[in-house]
Formats: sequence, structure tokens, C-alpha cells
Amino acid sequence: MIKFLPLIFILLWSSAFITTKPIVDYSDPFAALSFRFLIVAIGFYFFSLYSKQKILVHSKNILPSISTGILFHGFYLGGVFYSISIGLPTGIAALIVTLQPVLTNALAGPILNEKITWNKWLGVLLGFIGASLVIGFDIGKSLPTLGVVAVIISLIAVTSATLWQKKISNNLPLSVSNMYQALGGFLFHLLIIIFFIQKPFINFSTTFVIAISHQIFLVSFGAFTILMYLIKKNSASKTVSVFFLIPPTSAIMAFIFLGENLDSVDIFGFLIATLGVYIATREKN
Repeated sequence: MIKFLPLIFILLWSSAFITTKPIVDYSDPFAALSFRFLIVAIGFYFFSLYSKQKILVHSKNILPSISTGILFHGFYLGGVFYSISIGLPTGIAALIVTLQPVLTNALAGPILNEKITWNKWLGVLLGFIGASLVIGFDIGKSLPTLGVVAVIISLIAVTSATLWQKKISNNLPLSVSNMYQALGGFLFHLLIIIFFIQKPFINFSTTFVIAISHQIFLVSFGAFTILMYLIKKNSASKTVSVFFLIPPTSAIMAFIFLGENLDSVDIFGFLIATLGVYIATREKN
């Protein structure tokens, strides 16, 4: 079963980009995320109680988990949700943030002392060339500039969170660590609402309930738990290697469920970026 976890993760993580659009259509993005991670934190709290895990632990373990949650659930997801809410296509948002593996491989050497080879640097170059092809000709026109900036912040945040999570290795039980991470995400979005959002709202329509339930149960409880497990068991660069399959998976899902299309230049850039991520993260035999 464990060997299938990366495949399950790819499917679940990719699907999150598809259900983001209906969520932001029926809610303020930060209100939706605040609600989502409040439910997730409560869920992991009760699961930790049920499994008799120690919840009240030393602050040296709690604070790193909360900070990881702020990066993952706050800056990363906040940027993705906000960018899509102001018109950035789901497939392009998925492409940009899924360049995470090339950044992770570039930084894993100096930060985690992982070996970085020349083929990984080639992958970094190709990955960013591909992303530039996708966004370079349309930014400020069909693509909202602020949305592109927000999703680039998401890319930086998810890369930092991956490296930080691998580096701290606080040995908390997975459910307890996830609870504090979700709490960090909830507090982050609550503060955004208090200080920056004038009229936060959620329309609990059937569409919203289905979409947010998908992200709570399949993504936050499912995919994110798998990701934390993979980061803990593997190197950072090996863990994020599965991300090169997420852009095409997300694009196929966006085409099927949302009717989104990419033009020929976008598709070419998409393929170059995916090839770059593959080259940067593959292991030589």
C-alpha cells in the first residue's frame, strides 16, 4: 500500500486545483480557508484524542508546526485561492506552484546538504523557461498581474515549507503535527480577514459544501497527511519528485471538469516546464 502513496497523493493534490474554483465562486477565499482549517484542526484534535496521542507538548515542537502550517496553509493556499478568485486560470496556477520541485532541488543542497547534480540545474532552467512561456505573453492582459504575483508567493511558500518541515523533524505524531499546522493556517486566514477583508462571506450552497468537503477530507486529511509522511520518510528532493506529474494531471482535470483550455504556446511551455521538473528530480541509475 505504501508504494502507491505517491500516486494517490498526485491524484488528490491535483484535484484540489479543480475544486478551488467553485469554492471561490461562492465565498471569499480567505473566509473559506479559515473555515476549512478550523474544521481540519478540530478533526485532527479528535483523531489525536481517539488514538491517545499527547497533544500538549513542548513549545519547541508546537511553534515549528504552526509556522509550517502558516507557510503551507496560509501563504501557499491563500495565494492560490486568491489568484484563482481574481481570474487566474486553474491550470496556470497549478503549473506555477508545481515548479516547487526545481526550487526545492536548488535549495536542498545548501540547506539540507542533499547532493545536487548538474542535471538538476538543467531541470531548473527548463522549468522556469516553460513557466515564462506560459505566463510571459499574457501577463497584464488575459492573466491578472496580481494573481500571478500571488501564486509566485505561493510557490516560494510551499518550497520553504517543504524544506522547513524536513529540517525541523520534531518527531511529533503525524496527527498532532497536522493539527497544529491546521491551527496555524486557521489563525493566518483569520488575521487576514480581520485586518484586510471588509466583507468576508461564505455562501453555503450545495456546490460550495461539496467542494469544501472534498478539500477538507480528501486533500487536507488525505493528500496533506501523505505529503507529511513522505517528507518525513524521504529526502526533500525525492519527495517533491512526484510533483512533476501534477501539472498534466491538473490540466486534464481542468479540461474535463472546468472546460479550461491552453493555447499552443501555453501547451509548449507546459510541456517544457514538466520536462524540466522531471529532469531536475529524476535519479540516475
